[in-house]
Amino acid sequence: MPLETKLTKLLGIRVPVVQGGMQWVGVPKLVAAVSNAGGLGVITALTQPSPDALRKAIRETRTLTKYPFGVNITLLPSINPPDYEGYARAAVEEGVRIFETAGNNPGPLIKYFKSKGCIVIHKCTTIRHAKSAERHGVDCLSIDGFECAGHPGEEDIGGLVLLARAAQELKIPYIASGGIADGRGLASALALGASGVNMGTRFMCTVESPIHQNIKDKIVASSEQDTVHIFRTLHNTARVFKNGVAQQVVALERRPGGAKFEDVRELVSGQRGRLVYELGDPEHGIWSAGIVLGLIKDVPTCEELFGRIEREAEEAIDGLVRLRVPSSRAQAKL
Repeated sequence: MPLETKLTKLLGIRVPVVQGGMQWVGVPKLVAAVSNAGGLGVITALTQPSPDALRKAIRETRTLTKYPFGVNITLLPSINPPDYEGYARAAVEEGVRIFETAGNNPGPLIKYFKSKGCIVIHKCTTIRHAKSAERHGVDCLSIDGFECAGHPGEEDIGGLVLLARAAQELKIPYIASGGIADGRGLASALALGASGVNMGTRFMCTVESPIHQNIKDKIVASSEQDTVHIFRTLHNTARVFKNGVAQQVVALERRPGGAKFEDVRELVSGQRGRLVYELGDPEHGIWSAGIVLGLIKDVPTCEELFGRIEREAEEAIDGLVRLRVPSSRAQAKL
């Protein structure tokens, strides 16, 4: 039996799993594969060089799937900010009605999407930010625990506590993000009150993922100990794969007096990170990875992965149900 949650009903999907908006990874082939497998695929807007390029990516995705998919727009600190409004307008005009937002000051973007009748999932790392987004009128929250790849915030709260706190404080549905790669993770998130999960690193390591096979093989060969935080001293913490470049950044931050962004700019260049995925050299630049690395043991198709996740989640839930015994039996044991 399919799992029906507030998320599946809200988005019109079969499996309560959302593919995270990953830079250089959330492209039409992967997005469509996730949606075709029963989840929600998400195009990463800023992977596209312009709003017009995003239009083309949306149209291409539509040729590959008949199922719902979304667009991620992440608001990043930048000297020359991208044309966020242009990306948002292009996606809405192309008929997209599901958006994942993340980053600072999302209020104007959320207001625009809601004025167009769109569904908004906002990603955040603290309960106070979640409650703020709730007041802005988002439909669902993606709660990012400390385990996640990318930016876990500065408060270092793991998913176990963060999701339970969300159940206490939030009135709208939320999904769990960070540290999830299988059906056990999905079942545990549902037990903590979530309506589904968001996965990133796990989808990087699928057949349809656009990254080089060498990087997929590196993910399979790695463990939960193979990530590191950079930018901690700059108060913009990011969890990335622990390679030589990342360790150079950490070493510079640990110098007496610390480091400024200018000191590490060349090392953390986004273009270097993009080439990691294109050329297959895991040491070429910085690339995101969560501690979920320790749970990834193969490179399945999205269809195979979803089949496995559904089966594992159902087995985990059934196993919990079997722990309950009639009160008469429990009393008899006493």
